Amino acid sequence: MDNNNIMNTADFDGLHEECGVFGAYDFDGEDVASTIYYGLFALQHRGQESCGIAVSDTNGPKGKVMSYKDMGLVNEVFNPENLEKLKGNIGVGHVRYSTAGSSVRENAQPLVLNYVKGTLGMAHNGNLLNAVELREELSYTGAIFQTTIDSEVIAYLIARERLKVGTVEEAVKNAMLKIKGAYSLVVMSPRKLIGARDPFGFKPLCIGKRDNTYFLSSETCALDTVGAEFVRDVLPGEVVTITSKGIESDTSLCQKNNARCIFEYIYFARPDSKIDGMGVYESRINAGRILAKTHPVDADLVVGVPESGNPAALGFSLESGIPYGNAFIKNNYVGRTFIKPKQAQRESSVKVKLNVLKEAVAGKRVVMIDDSIVRGTTSARIVSLLKNSGAKEVHVRISSPPFKHPCYFGTDIPSEDQLIATGKTVDEICKIIGADSLGYLEVDRLSEMICGGTGFCDACFTGNYPMDPPTRDIRGEMG
Repeated sequence: MDNNNIMNTADFDGLHEECGVFGAYDFDGEDVASTIYYGLFALQHRGQESCGIAVSDTNGPKGKVMSYKDMGLVNEVFNPENLEKLKGNIGVGHVRYSTAGSSVRENAQPLVLNYVKGTLGMAHNGNLLNAVELREELSYTGAIFQTTIDSEVIAYLIARERLKVGTVEEAVKNAMLKIKGAYSLVVMSPRKLIGARDPFGFKPLCIGKRDNTYFLSSETCALDTVGAEFVRDVLPGEVVTITSKGIESDTSLCQKNNARCIFEYIYFARPDSKIDGMGVYESRINAGRILAKTHPVDADLVVGVPESGNPAALGFSLESGIPYGNAFIKNNYVGRTFIKPKQAQRESSVKVKLNVLKEAVAGKRVVMIDDSIVRGTTSARIVSLLKNSGAKEVHVRISSPPFKHPCYFGTDIPSEDQLIATGKTVDEICKIIGADSLGYLEVDRLSEMICGGTGFCDACFTGNYPMDPPTRDIRGEMG
């Protein structure tokens, strides 16, 4: 490999969100598949392994759902021909990155269930803690599973509960009483579009509207893409039901204690999204400003590791007065090989290159801002590249605290033995990655990053899980 470029996907040393969900209901009866396609396109950063769309016609025969899903990126899986066949004015879509389970077509979503009461189409973002137990329980009462994902457990529970209650939204709520963990759900029944968010609010979900069409989306950026206006966020614990009568809300499962994933603000969400009223771009600027105050350094240039490091680098520059610049050129033209869930595959399939702009860094003391250090391999290589390109000093600043604990709520954080920060001091990590200095965002400054916001989960940094973690590592069993 050429000394002056790095193969870096968002990468084998990086983290990944599990999924993105998007739903649409057009009350004028127009087809929604192409709009869902564009919504998923805007959510592509949340999952690049597989994607799918399921639609139904609310004026047609109950129970007829058309769906298409496959492995790959949204623009690889869908084309005008297969989108044209997806006729229906209500639908759900999904992009997926598996946290641990099999990366196979069977595990792609949305899931479509045919049962006594009709059909269900469902897309899920998150991870259940009690999926294995629920799966065993359902299997002993006759359920036959087609996938290895915990989302199918949720779908079965909703279908089963629907046999006992009068409406599908009641069935969703009853299922929520049985499942434990992180989930944002978009559910399509023959005549309703339902959104649900777990009571802790780990994963984002919001409502949008364009003319006579309502939307549910993981992020507001997808609403912008389809020309919809943001209505509001779905509350943690809320079940919203969208019908021809409008939006109905059930907040009976809402609770005081929330635990929104702080990493949505640090890395996962697109910078042009707002989550629970807080702009993601602003939160990253704030993180950079905090780093400049808490870990100042004499330097000539501040650079961000693309893409999520860039706003934090700008914030560091604004606060410190050190000029902000670009040191990296990123190749964005990447196929479906760019994210693989197994470590060995990641290391052999790294396709994306970051090239260092030698003239930008030569002879300079550089502050390099990144969102996280996971295993340390990529950070070490980037520091080495900057120095090989003539940087006099490289001072690394990280816009999150050190990762010390695994996540059980839908984020691909490896086990503790693979986390560089577990059992090592900041000075030791600094030496390993070859930096001249290293500074992390302190845990107690996280709320400052989101303008004093509270009710977020920081368990990957602190080990303080908002609910009891599983007694065994569930991530290898359920994707």
